[in-house]
Amino acid sequence: MRTHMMVSIGSALIMMVSSFGFKDVLGGDHIILDPSRVAAQVVSGIGFIGAGTILFMNKGRIRGLTTAAGLWTVAAIGLATGGGMYLAAGVATGFALIILWALQFVERKITQKFKQKILTIEAKSNADTTKILEDLEAENVGFVSFSVDNNGSRSFYPIKN
Repeated sequence: MRTHMMVSIGSALIMMVSSFGFKDVLGGDHIILDPSRVAAQVVSGIGFIGAGTILFMNKGRIRGLTTAAGLWTVAAIGLATGGGMYLAAGVATGFALIILWALQFVERKITQKFKQKILTIEAKSNADTTKILEDLEAENVGFVSFSVDNNGSRSFYPIKN
């Protein structure tokens, strides 16, 4: 949620900088410099830095995506500030702070509802582990998967407490 919001804010600000940030330099009879080219390089260059913050964890989890989006948005804020668009940069900074700080708590509440818990049970090879499974099912614990390793221990992946 926050990642998408940050990319949206950043891309809107970059579009504003591209459209209005260089009007005083562009359009003249004797254009010597095109600063919008530098801005375009910042946008693509920050993508490489952002890509370095993204980590692929085990079980298909990805970390650092919001950090990468935050870096990209901060680059857009820097471009707006450098282009003299102080009001747009200030508003984007305010929105970015709200998205990164205040909405963090909302996002945690929402994702907590869908979070899976992992329960690993180790038992002796001669133990009756089906009794454990029956007890958990009696408590209405749902399972996504169930596995037994080489030592005879079983792993349960419940979907609710």
